[in-house]
Amino acid sequence: MSFLWPQALLVLLAVPVSLVLLAAVDRRRRRAAVAGLALPAVRRPQRIRGRLPGAIMLLGFVALGVALARPQATVAVPVEQGTVVLAFDISASMAATDLTPTRMAAAKAAAKAFVQAEPENVAIGVVAFSDAGITTQSPTKDQATVLAAIDRLAPQKGTSIGLGIAAALKAVSAAQNPPPIDYYSNESPAPTASPAPVPPGSDTSALIVLLTDGENNEAPDPQTAAQSAADRGVRIDTVGIGTAAGADVKLDGVTEHTALDEVTLQQVAQVTGGTYFTAADAATLSSVYAGLHPAIAVQPQPLEITALVAGLGLLCLMVGGAASLVWLGRLP
Repeated sequence: MSFLWPQALLVLLAVPVSLVLLAAVDRRRRRAAVAGLALPAVRRPQRIRGRLPGAIMLLGFVALGVALARPQATVAVPVEQGTVVLAFDISASMAATDLTPTRMAAAKAAAKAFVQAEPENVAIGVVAFSDAGITTQSPTKDQATVLAAIDRLAPQKGTSIGLGIAAALKAVSAAQNPPPIDYYSNESPAPTASPAPVPPGSDTSALIVLLTDGENNEAPDPQTAAQSAADRGVRIDTVGIGTAAGADVKLDGVTEHTALDEVTLQQVAQVTGGTYFTAADAATLSSVYAGLHPAIAVQPQPLEITALVAGLGLLCLMVGGAASLVWLGRLP
């Protein structure tokens, strides 16, 4: 349990002071009763009955003091969760102009249209890859944040589709299985066991959208990476950015010809149970959401329980007061 206003717990210091004062009043009452009325010694059951209402009311005051600090409890809340990772090719060939104005601009336009069709229960992340793959935006439901991450992308160097797929899978895994809260330790973590392969496309709560011209010139092999995604049940929809005729582009001062490799992208999609699109299909990219079915996941979330604790405190005050009036004819 945590508290939003922990300073308010200082009011609980009044509890031990109250106990001392109540004990003093109780001793004075007993001495007066014995001296003035010569009453017999109080039997134990009567003594317990005489003190129980006060104890209940004291518990009520403690609960109200805790409620002042606005307590929070961590509860497991079921939520619908879907994850889409946009994997962008940011290699130098994406600067080619066979799509207007460039392949990169066309890819960004397609991705933005896709994001703007985002359902409320789907988180979208952004991965960029050239000769390496990196998550530039973890999956989030904040549409403006995703669009800003897309705007920051710019062409770099080589192309490793395999590393792009690997980075996208890592982002999906992090979104579906957030790391537990842990403390510092110098012990090496236990190795993570490789999950058993599942049917391709069976994880309908996750999707990777690969936007690239398909020209791969870096290890690992795209088909190997695609098989890893298939074994995890994660579908990859591929989007071909470019044309079969291609265009010339300068790479490190050297002019090279680059063209869309549809075969590679079709194979990646086929292995994972996905669909291949071309840049011309950008307007219909939102249809990939149709095959995305968010799963029910349990996530720990902080929940303020002030009302519950305050209600318990008031209940104790009422029960203690009523018991005191019935048993003793007075309030404690």
